[in-house]
Amino acid sequence: MARPKQFDPDRALDAAMDAFWRKGYAATSAQDLVDSTGLGRGSLYNAFTSKHRLFQEVLRRYEDRWTTRQEAVLEGPEGIRERIRAVMMTVVEEEVAAQDGRRGCLAVNAAVELAGLDPDVTARVRHIFGRVEEALYGALARAQRDGEIGADKDPRALAQFVLNALYGLRVLGKTADRRTLTGIVDTTLAAL
Repeated sequence: MARPKQFDPDRALDAAMDAFWRKGYAATSAQDLVDSTGLGRGSLYNAFTSKHRLFQEVLRRYEDRWTTRQEAVLEGPEGIRERIRAVMMTVVEEEVAAQDGRRGCLAVNAAVELAGLDPDVTARVRHIFGRVEEALYGALARAQRDGEIGADKDPRALAQFVLNALYGLRVLGKTADRRTLTGIVDTTLAAL
């Protein structure tokens, strides 16, 4: 009797993430997922039940990886401008390094494609954006207590402003050059 094929769910999710990231949710076919993961259709659907469920798992994995990394940088010991610059310049570096394969942010791409149409994806993206906003807010409130940010500034409004600039970089990063993206980072930091 043949043994069932064992697979690494993390590797499968990473491969599916890459497929969704390159093509978007709607344009990623079942065959694309089979090709990218190396799993047969039956194994893929036995493991994840549907394309929609797989996409939700991919978004969770994306959140675990990238959002956690951003939170860690924002909680660091450096000054607030250095921490925010580090988060924003990571976006610039990732997009510029990708050259013609610029993908943007998976959460932003999902929001543009599916938010408002798919309640599950809308909720997941809202959660991701909320985590980043809270990390920014915490860092900015701490910076205000430490005297790095003026007492007249609203840390929540600043967090939302930086969040908007951060995700705007992901969108513009698909086409803009390093100089343009770095200029946005510098202008955002100057507004703090």
